[in-house]
Amino acid sequence: MRPLAGIRVVDMSRVLAGPFAGRILSDLGADVVKVEPPEGDISRLWGVNRAGLAGFYTQQNVGKRNVCIDLRAEGGPETVRRLAAEAHVLIENFRPGVMARHGLSFAELAEINPALVMLSISGFGQEGPDSQRAAYAAVLHGESGWMARTARIHQQPIQEPYLAVADTNASLHGSIGVLAALRVAEQTGHGQHIDIAMLESFLATDEGSQAGLDGGNYTSQGGLVWEGVDGPILTAGDFRWIWRQLSQTHGLADPSPPDADIPTKRARRTDAINAFLSSFATRAEMLAALDAANLAWGDIRTTAEAHESPTAVHRGSSVEIDARDGGTRRVTQTPYRFAGSSAATSATSGITTAALAPHLGEHNGEVLAEWLGAGRAEIDALRRAGVLIEDAFAAEERSHGRR
Repeated sequence: MRPLAGIRVVDMSRVLAGPFAGRILSDLGADVVKVEPPEGDISRLWGVNRAGLAGFYTQQNVGKRNVCIDLRAEGGPETVRRLAAEAHVLIENFRPGVMARHGLSFAELAEINPALVMLSISGFGQEGPDSQRAAYAAVLHGESGWMARTARIHQQPIQEPYLAVADTNASLHGSIGVLAALRVAEQTGHGQHIDIAMLESFLATDEGSQAGLDGGNYTSQGGLVWEGVDGPILTAGDFRWIWRQLSQTHGLADPSPPDADIPTKRARRTDAINAFLSSFATRAEMLAALDAANLAWGDIRTTAEAHESPTAVHRGSSVEIDARDGGTRRVTQTPYRFAGSSAATSATSGITTAALAPHLGEHNGEVLAEWLGAGRAEIDALRRAGVLIEDAFAAEERSHGRR
């Protein structure tokens, strides 16, 4: 039993912030239908392409079904309204105002489905002085103070990190908001509009930003990297704590002169720690020494090594799915592990063909028949009118009767 079995979600979002929220709900058991425009989600162009499906798109949309609707065609917005009338949740991350221009604002959709929960993710919120600004993760990384603080702490030039934290933070907060609103809808019969601003999500999640509210300078207690046996090793915690634990546990002598200033002491003690950690015959002995000193340590892994680490393999953190080209490809699992429920892309072992990433418009007929009770004549008429679109891969699936 998956926790959200029976929940229907219309996912009109694209790229990362919205699709990741939809992926979470899908892995939790919801029937998530991704509604894409004829040009498709731009992330279909990113990453390794196999059978017409790019890696980035696959990771964020595996397990969803797909309906391609042209909102510019007569009957396009009406088709979305009909889907929303049958849904519990609708996700979108357009710039504020775009949904309303198509007659798909929350107020309009709530008239036909009072219990609908609508999640809108934008850079700066649905209203306010910056609401109409274009917002990508990099913009919010700068606006949030994170980039400037990181540069100060590490004494480096300001630079953009290669990690879309602003997007994924908004996804996680948005998913939590959806779950809370679904509970209210179950109790009252009334849904609600959830307005998630990427900037606010970042400020609420970033402990450095929270410290700044008190006027203090946040000092990272992050990792320190040392020379080690068979490669570098990272330890977490303040340098003074690490030195004290190693000197008290293993008798490291302080090599700095008694009258040395702080920079000199740190430099000499750093040399002593590097020499100590490099002195062991094996890496296992070095790690045992760190454990004996009650220090938290970590290996410096590549991305590929991280997915093959003992814990990742033990927990089934990624699985093989059908790549739709005769082979398989690996995708991450949602990290929730329930005692009595399932929340996963597939079983933790074996290959699944149920959790595929969808081609553009692959499930047009299937979803409209299942959700709306539409017959073949109506579906074919929508195709002829240019409301329903499908790419060549989806057309081939349909011609072979697989969809």
